Amino acid sequence: MIQSATRGFRLRLFSVAAMALGACVRPAHSDIFERNARLSRGVNFGNVLEAPKEGDWGLTLKEEYFKLVAEAGFKSVRIPIKWSAHAGAAAPYAIDAGFLARIDWAVAQSLKYGLAPVINIHHYDEMFTDPANHKARWLGLWKQIAEHFKDQPEDVYFELLNEPNSALTMALWNQYLVEGLSAIRASNPTRAVVVGPSDWNGIWRLKDLALPSADRNLIVTVHFYDPFHFTHQGADWAEGSAAWLGTKWGSQADQDAVVKSLGEAKTWGAANQRPIFMGEFGSYGKADMASRALWTRFVARTAEKAGFSWAYWEFGSGFGVYDPAASKWRPELKDALLGDVIGIRPIAAHRARAVGRRVWLDGAGMAQGVVVTGAKGGWTDLRGRPVVVE
Repeated sequence: MIQSATRGFRLRLFSVAAMALGACVRPAHSDIFERNARLSRGVNFGNVLEAPKEGDWGLTLKEEYFKLVAEAGFKSVRIPIKWSAHAGAAAPYAIDAGFLARIDWAVAQSLKYGLAPVINIHHYDEMFTDPANHKARWLGLWKQIAEHFKDQPEDVYFELLNEPNSALTMALWNQYLVEGLSAIRASNPTRAVVVGPSDWNGIWRLKDLALPSADRNLIVTVHFYDPFHFTHQGADWAEGSAAWLGTKWGSQADQDAVVKSLGEAKTWGAANQRPIFMGEFGSYGKADMASRALWTRFVARTAEKAGFSWAYWEFGSGFGVYDPAASKWRPELKDALLGDVIGIRPIAAHRARAVGRRVWLDGAGMAQGVVVTGAKGGWTDLRGRPVVVE
């Protein structure tokens, strides 16, 4: 039994059935909802290793960045990786040894500073324009990645493919994801794998996502950039975005739209008993900072109340929470992400009973075991089961 470091709250379950579930024999690996809770609050190291070459987009990873992220209070890092730029074009699609060593370094730095890394396949653009002719290579990459990292702790997470879109339709992606998971499961039978729907991991596509029912070690990801005219105003890669400059955010209608959209993901997750990871959300630096901070705080807190883990997009580029040129955090965004918690006091630790297990809460109030979040009308665990504070 984990002993609490401070006095705390004791939680009692309403449901006898839920308590019975908690009494079941625990598997050798952690419950997938617990592993999603481990991701907690994260940040993307974007525009680095998913560039054609690290540094091409203005940022190179440094050990100090991992240290800064951990000291700030983040619990995980999502590391986008463009493996396709560093592997052979023909079978066996060998990954460049030097590049693989660089990823090893990034994973090691994450673990050194207590961060859970999510490594993915990112910007494999040919998978979206010519999926049939690139599927074998994509599978070949995953076979190598999975085999290489198979002995890493469960704090290392895989993500099948960032934002399937265009020619990689939902119907086709439902087929491919099963093959991708098979490639991983050959060497990593219980590894937590992140997978999302097509159409840029859009929430509206969750209803069409077909996952293998027997694989319960999956975390479902969605990305959230709504309203797009606000989050991408002035972004030179978004056609017409110059006309969106000056768009502000924060009305009741704006907030209601966020609650509705994330609520759809929560409903889907509960119905399908799949944990949700909001793997990307952020607003571009051309928006006014007051609106950016308000949007960021509201989206993050709404996601937490829904029981999601999340990773902000991104660390130190156009959306960045950190300014590498000035070597300092952007305080408005950092505070919006980490400065408060809904429903849980930010105490050092407390003991909780959720589904028959003891869990720790860290200084930011986020669970290291089974997360417990505040909700209208009461408290719930990450699965949405009711608990009561005594």
